[in-house]
Amino acid sequence: MQRQRRQYMPLRKYQRRNLQQRILNQTLWVMPSENNLMITKAQEEAQIEIQDIQLEAGMPKATSNKNLCKKTQDDQKFLVIPTKGIEYIHGAATRMTVCIDNSQYPLIIDSGAHCSIVASNYMDHHFPNWEKRLFPAKEKNFKSSSGKMKSIGTIIKEIIIPHRIGNIRLNPELVVLEDSHIQRILLGTDCQRMYGIDIYNSKNRNIAIGTNKENKFSLDIHQISTHDALEDLLNEFREGQFSTTLTIKQKLSLLKILRKNGPPFSIGKEPLGKIRGHDIELYLDGERPYPPILRRPPCPAGLETRSEIEKHINELLDMDVIRKIGHNEILKITTPFLITWHDGNSRLSGELRALNNYTKADRNPITTIPHALDKLEKAKHIARMDFMKGFHQNGVKQNSMKLIRIIFYMGIHEYTRIPFGIKNAPANFQRTMDTIFQEEILEGWMVVYIDDIIIYSETWEDHLQYIDRVLSKCTPINLKSSLKKCNFFQQEFLALGHKVSGFILAIDQNKVAEVLQKQVPKNIKEMQSLLGFASYYRNHIKNVYHITSSVYKLCSKDVVFEITKERRNEY
Repeated sequence: MQRQRRQYMPLRKYQRRNLQQRILNQTLWVMPSENNLMITKAQEEAQIEIQDIQLEAGMPKATSNKNLCKKTQDDQKFLVIPTKGIEYIHGAATRMTVCIDNSQYPLIIDSGAHCSIVASNYMDHHFPNWEKRLFPAKEKNFKSSSGKMKSIGTIIKEIIIPHRIGNIRLNPELVVLEDSHIQRILLGTDCQRMYGIDIYNSKNRNIAIGTNKENKFSLDIHQISTHDALEDLLNEFREGQFSTTLTIKQKLSLLKILRKNGPPFSIGKEPLGKIRGHDIELYLDGERPYPPILRRPPCPAGLETRSEIEKHINELLDMDVIRKIGHNEILKITTPFLITWHDGNSRLSGELRALNNYTKADRNPITTIPHALDKLEKAKHIARMDFMKGFHQNGVKQNSMKLIRIIFYMGIHEYTRIPFGIKNAPANFQRTMDTIFQEEILEGWMVVYIDDIIIYSETWEDHLQYIDRVLSKCTPINLKSSLKKCNFFQQEFLALGHKVSGFILAIDQNKVAEVLQKQVPKNIKEMQSLLGFASYYRNHIKNVYHITSSVYKLCSKDVVFEITKERRNEY
């Protein structure tokens, strides 16, 4: 016969004493679990309900949704009331700094993640050759709030958690995700259950590992938040070059300004910017019909050249620098493009000499390099910004696009941005920069040379203000700089072929080494290249014109090219 279900009411004092006596009279045993938890179990013939034991032991009691919203006036109420509008700022994630392979790394304990994860790009950056210790993962895809993520496999890393009594070693299994952007290791509930990690959200936040109370330690949330804020900002702008002499407070101030003006930076594979309101217009000398030299067939290309052309063209199409020409469009000018090689790398170069000969020159003046660099000798704080593929960020007006069409074996395309090698590109881009930053240049703390800008000041506060002003002007016009080529507060850096710092202005020794490795010039073109180098650094070479006088005569029109002993000594 089925036993009738018992109804339970809150126990009175004498009932509790009777229950305790009944528990002591029964034969009980303790079973240690894998997670060091203590499970109490009674004999089968015992008449004690497990619900009563949980109540006596102070363990959580099972809840019921029955009559959940009825008679709520008798429910217990906490008297703590949140501060309106600001209470949410007191929350913080459970973060800490741990030791892995004798180095410190940030870690977060996430009670909402069902597994422990780490990003593949994070492993590439911090742990070389980690793929050799990778295990296959049963699950290939994981879901998150931002979508699905693909797993590469799993890896086991030893993590040391510091503690004043004794460090704690864990060996969690981490799922390596391919397309995750998390810049720290995340311990999920799998590791928390395995090691019995409990999070206590009291005023003094702490976590407990296992059942040993001595291993319970507090985490300073404010200190960790500050550290993680700097860590997050450094990870976000890790491509930039920052001075190692800056304090943590100075780095935070600078990085916050960069984040506030984040859009002016091209980070990773982000697309180029396109400057608004400064499109270039080209004009040709002469009237139609254009001479035949401006409409040329494509250059022949071998298999290796074709693969390189295809790679460069697809890159330009992805950046919206060129577009494909339709079959019904009238063609008047076509310029052949070919592949050139430099230091083992391929470049897409256009045969633009004919087009440049017929293009009307733009006479806008360009800042001279010596004049620009002379202002930096007494500067205490210097920053340099380089606009990514500067000419490609400047648009071309619709009626000028037909003049810069390129032809090769893949068909005909036309530039929608200024191509490199076009005649008026430097002058037009210099005018654009002078117009945008006219006020900053006149105030005397900024130098602009085509797509390079240098900001200099005598005080830290002024320098931060100047950087903020420059970046805030870049955002509205969609002008982006290359973060990899930006230097912030470096003690010295290379700019315009010179080594620049607040104390010296010297020649780039890499340029000097290139000249020293060259052989004696064998023709006028090679000699002119050498003389151009000497003229560029004439302020650093004493009596340069006296030394090179006979070499200059060698490049004259009616002089036979001959390297005499005197000329060799001058060389």
